[in-house]
Amino acid sequence: MSRLFLTSLIFINSLISFSQPTQKPPLHGKNWMAITGKPLAATAGSMIFQQGGNAVDAACAMLAATCTMWDVLSWGGETQALIYHPKTKKVIAINALGVAPTGATADFYKSKGYAFPPEYGPLAAVTPGTPGGLCYMLANYGTMSLEQVLKPAMELAAGYPIEAQTANAMERGKDRIKTWPYSKKVFLPHLGEKREAPEAGEIFVQKELLETLTKMVEAERAALKQKKSRKEAIMAANERFYKGDIAKEFVRGAQEQGGLITMNDLANWKVIEEEPLSVNYKGIEVYKLQQWTQGPAMLQALNILEHFDLKKMGYNTAPYIHTVYQAMNLAFADRDFYYGDPYFAPQEPIRGLLSKEYAKQRMGAIRYDKNDATVAPGDPYPFEGKTNPYLDLLKNWNKSGDGNRNFLPAHDSAAVAFQDPEYMDRMWRGTTSVEAADKEGWVVSITPSGGWLPACIAGNTGVGMSQRAQSFVLDPSINPFNVIEPGKRPRVTLTPTLALKDGKPFLSFAVQGGDTQDQNLLQFFLNMVEFGLTVQQATEAANINSNQLWLSLGGTKTEDRKPRPGEILVGNSTPEAVRNELKNMGYKVSTGNRTSGPINAIYFDWKHGSFWGGSSNNGEDYGIGW
Repeated sequence: MSRLFLTSLIFINSLISFSQPTQKPPLHGKNWMAITGKPLAATAGSMIFQQGGNAVDAACAMLAATCTMWDVLSWGGETQALIYHPKTKKVIAINALGVAPTGATADFYKSKGYAFPPEYGPLAAVTPGTPGGLCYMLANYGTMSLEQVLKPAMELAAGYPIEAQTANAMERGKDRIKTWPYSKKVFLPHLGEKREAPEAGEIFVQKELLETLTKMVEAERAALKQKKSRKEAIMAANERFYKGDIAKEFVRGAQEQGGLITMNDLANWKVIEEEPLSVNYKGIEVYKLQQWTQGPAMLQALNILEHFDLKKMGYNTAPYIHTVYQAMNLAFADRDFYYGDPYFAPQEPIRGLLSKEYAKQRMGAIRYDKNDATVAPGDPYPFEGKTNPYLDLLKNWNKSGDGNRNFLPAHDSAAVAFQDPEYMDRMWRGTTSVEAADKEGWVVSITPSGGWLPACIAGNTGVGMSQRAQSFVLDPSINPFNVIEPGKRPRVTLTPTLALKDGKPFLSFAVQGGDTQDQNLLQFFLNMVEFGLTVQQATEAANINSNQLWLSLGGTKTEDRKPRPGEILVGNSTPEAVRNELKNMGYKVSTGNRTSGPINAIYFDWKHGSFWGGSSNNGEDYGIGW
């Protein structure tokens, strides 16, 4: 049988599988769409829409609800958002990522024996970003009061029937939770019993968190009584969180448990509204956040892949998988070395990284017969008329350390024994995503995270601290742009996406899953644009995952995070012939039933004047449309 015939047969079979019904039905709506990581949180968004709120109001309500439900994030985490403004026809980027606190230097962590900041606990914390991000988005682009938007979350904090996924995560993490007194009080209501965490369906009460949210609403009410504007009143609540009594208790509780965050750290932190980054892929403008996220890696991969006839290769054939894998490796090698906080020196060469000419040069390095295990960062500086100051570091970049990455954190591991039910549970946890759109044209895509279980709660606030400091590096030879220092933001994996076509919203999409996020989002996008899948089909379609990158989360030693060249995860349905062809090209192939975190997405059907919503069959993600 010829390779061409075999490839054609596999492509035909894949098209037949696309014609089968999806495991979850597509969502349809003409007025609004609300999709997020938990059914109750999606309901919170629908409640706000039914009360006349816009997509920003609904997105903020869903964000608040998911934080309250620990899916798996909390109020002390970080928020990354893209908003389409229908009046200006512009995409707005919201940077609500916390910063490294006072004293958080590379020397400090090295003195404690770390090669990276720790995965859990107070020393993993950056300042909270989500309360400020929510207040900023609501004040500037919403229509409702903070009290209206927080009402569903406050009802949840007063007590809701907890789902098995979260309750079991508390039980599994109880040994670590018991080392933090405020976490123990919240997460383990049955201390001394065989099961110390709540049971599935038990009413889970968060009295301290409810008090914190109530204080924010009280600050808003007081400001309104003083005839302040809606925006000023919302920001008064923000002030109480970051400068008032909430801040004082947060700092006290954090420092009591060994944390570094100070009152000045909270008071000086601000949300940043930015210009997003974008590239044009075959007439579609794809928008991502700036290089403090990994989002530009997807844009770089698209710049490389636009030179290939992917549709002719066929969906998930060996040539297609190989081409996508190689493009991702090139983009992620650049991510691993060049991405960091743009508000700190040195300045990242992002203009060169996203140039079409640089992509052509990178494309020329692809080997078509086998995987390139030696892929390293390129040199984008000449493409913005500069000289690379880090050529010496680049020469030795893939030679540093000893041994490959051999550690996969519980937060979002990617290629281990898929028969392990605990692993499957861990893979479904992690970050979440929020997607919202309304008939007025507002569109919101958010990938919030941080403070996941097992979380260290700061004092009597009920607020779990972020663990995002672990995404910094201590060694500049790994990435000179992402070395930890006070006031700096770590380069995160969190990456919402918006796409416009003919100047109008085309897609809004995001996913959880650490380093796999832009891998999965890239393939979701190609599934729709190149292969014509519906939005629900594309969320459920089998993807591939590459481990040929530096791990962004977990482990405190260099060998914990190093790339694993050639490791690839493919779906169980991948034909044996394709797997064998990949093995012959040098790949180490693993298979799994789930190859993607839960993708949530909205497609804008301008022909019919409606929305299509997609929510992956992996996890508890849920959507409601009307």
